[in-house]
Amino acid sequence: MTSRKGSKKSNVNTEELLSYYKDMLLIRRFEEKAGQLYGMGLIGGFCHLYIGQEAVVVGLEASAEAGDKRITSYRDHGHMLACGMDPNGVMAELTGRAGGYSKGKGGSMHMFSKEKNFYGGHGIVGAQVPLGAGLAFADKYLENDRVTFTYFGDGAANQGQVYETFNMASLWKLPVIFVIENNQYAMGTSQLRSTSTPDIYTRGAGFDIPGEAVDGMDVLSVKEAGDKAVKHCRAGKGPYILEIKTYRYRGHSMSDPAKYRTREEVQKMREERDAIENIRSILLTGKHASEDDLKSIDKEIKKIVNESAEFAKASPEPELEELYTDIYA
Repeated sequence: MTSRKGSKKSNVNTEELLSYYKDMLLIRRFEEKAGQLYGMGLIGGFCHLYIGQEAVVVGLEASAEAGDKRITSYRDHGHMLACGMDPNGVMAELTGRAGGYSKGKGGSMHMFSKEKNFYGGHGIVGAQVPLGAGLAFADKYLENDRVTFTYFGDGAANQGQVYETFNMASLWKLPVIFVIENNQYAMGTSQLRSTSTPDIYTRGAGFDIPGEAVDGMDVLSVKEAGDKAVKHCRAGKGPYILEIKTYRYRGHSMSDPAKYRTREEVQKMREERDAIENIRSILLTGKHASEDDLKSIDKEIKKIVNESAEFAKASPEPELEELYTDIYA
């Protein structure tokens, strides 16, 4: 097992850098707008924002190929946007409208897109991990060379079903990448106080699953690690663990004031480690883009996000009859 911290590929081209910047900025602006709509009462129930963690999904989606699958927990809006789901449909689902991906019945935590191979959005901590292995089992059975990205957090990493899944995935050499999005605080308890080892990926050793720690605030490092993990899985070598060390700027959910950490800690991360600012700096210093270019991109992204909010507001609520559709008996 190895640890990767801050390594970068030197041959990343302008097109790739701009793509990462746009994708991360879309997630950031979308989540900021979702927070506003929540405050206005247009989003009900739970709402977990992805602000700060954008480099994780953007980097890994850059390593994915058509047909690969992804499944995650309830902090899922970023994953949806990164895999190409329409912001209009995502925002409409957040607001419980008929124009949403699950017809307004799934909300923030439970929307799906078969077309984009996005299998949720799961509200039960850790429940998506065995499901992700199941998706990978199907692909191995079909011999289609596909890989499944199974995301979960540092809090979920202490759930027993995760280790049952590790055992079976290793035994059957399933093409699954277990992605631990370690944002350090689970629901509000520091990893230092809840986990017996400094790194979580090392737990894979007991199941003969290789893995590594990755700087989750650097999209280039995430992409590099993702490429390595994908190559391992496609070669038929079984599962791989990526513990991506990231950081969320907001509370666990919109109702969490996050008093378990200092404002100075969050501000320090924003100022010194922000993933979007990192790429922005690379674009400017490398003469890949000008300030005006980046302002134009920001304006374009804000337009997309504002249109998604207007689409959601204009979309009707589901008809009462929808209570009885999409139900398995």
